[in-house]
Amino acid sequence: MLYKSVILAVAALAGMASAFVPAGVARRAGRGQLHMASTSDFKNGLTLEFDGTPFKIVEFMHVKPGKGSAFVRSKLKNLMNGSVLDKTWRAGEKVDLAQVEKFDMQFTYEDEASNSFMFMDMESFEEVACDAAVLGTKGEFLKDGMEVAGIKWNEKIIDVELPQTMVYKVTQTDPGLKGDRVQGGTKPATIESGATIQVPLFVEQDELIRVDTRDQKYMSRASEE
Repeated sequence: MLYKSVILAVAALAGMASAFVPAGVARRAGRGQLHMASTSDFKNGLTLEFDGTPFKIVEFMHVKPGKGSAFVRSKLKNLMNGSVLDKTWRAGEKVDLAQVEKFDMQFTYEDEASNSFMFMDMESFEEVACDAAVLGTKGEFLKDGMEVAGIKWNEKIIDVELPQTMVYKVTQTDPGLKGDRVQGGTKPATIESGATIQVPLFVEQDELIRVDTRDQKYMSRASEE
């Protein structure tokens, strides 16, 4: 009876563990295990690995033609060099998921000599270098002390996620004119991080504005909802 009870307990624990594995996702056995998924698990932002390179799904579409087999069209961003790839998959095709690690970092300074941005790992407090090419134009929106998320693959930072919205001080812009709020025009403005964006004509120098860091566009004055 004791032996039977142990077997039942082990089986129950195994069933509980399997409940936490997403549908359609399996593991490949062996050292350096890779998770696998199928095209039915696709979603924007999912990170795949093929040809030894990590890619992020930017957009996808399931297609079921009147004749022939169903397939999935996708647009993928190469997380190593930023290029975009169009790829078509068979419906239900298995793919490897890139095993990436996300961790919290804080921006400290830009090292122009090495063309890198320097961060502090918020858990280990170690200094972490990120190549400027990885950040691209996002580097123009970094402020001292800004907390961001680092994405690491094979012990190398391949992406950095900024907070979706940030407040910046306008450090330079031409003066606005009375009535500019109604006219709906825009003008360039330099913000404290060094980036230049388009803002409404009524925005003044030294004002605080809210910026969407995803499309790098003006949202509102910081005092506005």
